Amino acid sequence: MGSQVEFMIDSIDWRDLIEIGILAVGIYVVLRFLRNTRGAGIVRGLGLVGVGLFLVAQLLIAQFHLTELGKFLDYILTTAVMGLLIIFQPELRRGLMLLGHYRGLRLFGAEAPQPISDKLANLAMALSRDRIGALIAIQREHSLEPYIETGERLDAELSPSLLRAVFHHHSPLHDGAVIISAGRIAAAACQLPLGQPSADAPKTGMRHRAAMGLSDETDAILLVVSEETGRISLARRGVLEAVPRENLCRRLAEELCPCETYRSVGKRFPNWRSLWRTRWFGQRRNAA
Repeated sequence: MGSQVEFMIDSIDWRDLIEIGILAVGIYVVLRFLRNTRGAGIVRGLGLVGVGLFLVAQLLIAQFHLTELGKFLDYILTTAVMGLLIIFQPELRRGLMLLGHYRGLRLFGAEAPQPISDKLANLAMALSRDRIGALIAIQREHSLEPYIETGERLDAELSPSLLRAVFHHHSPLHDGAVIISAGRIAAAACQLPLGQPSADAPKTGMRHRAAMGLSDETDAILLVVSEETGRISLARRGVLEAVPRENLCRRLAEELCPCETYRSVGKRFPNWRSLWRTRWFGQRRNAA
């Protein structure tokens, strides 16, 4: 039997190694899908026992040339695989659902997500109507990680309903700023540096001063909703600007994604592109 095993080991070439690697990757993927389910332990136990018995049986069949027993084991193996598919159907269904949530597969047949500017504009207008104060910092090129560390990390999907709950008066996280990074809510109740109030508005609130302070130190865009007046403002490069509700979505789109602005906003405002071309070529003529 030892010589038979040595012959089998010597006959292994690179194709056999590739097949073994593919099988190992497939088994690993299946176990990852089932790792958090109730059947994960059963699958691992049955897998180890089944693989051990199968290897021993194959060695005995190869040593004693038991061809009929080999055919019988092939039938049993096929039946066992079908039985496992039926027994662990809920776990396999969950695994396929997790596979559908992978980012790489979302490119196929996925609906276009709602732009972040639309979500923030709808949120700001709702908070303004209810006189709920809010301070939201949108990270761009410069990292806001030092300020994220001062608050409570959330790493949650950007949801207007969640942000309304965060900024509610009775929420323990309503004081401070919410920081959005990579389209997700990174943290809440963050402490931001305070800017100096302008001469024409010496009684600027803490939210507005924090918006001016952070926008002056970084390239972040700050969205502020006044709790007293419901006024919506944007802070950029240390400058605070009040924005009418009807222009908020367009202004956010301009600041957050200028390339998308010309495609989406141009459809709603037909004169937008012509106005941009007129200004551009006018500036070129003046420079010349």
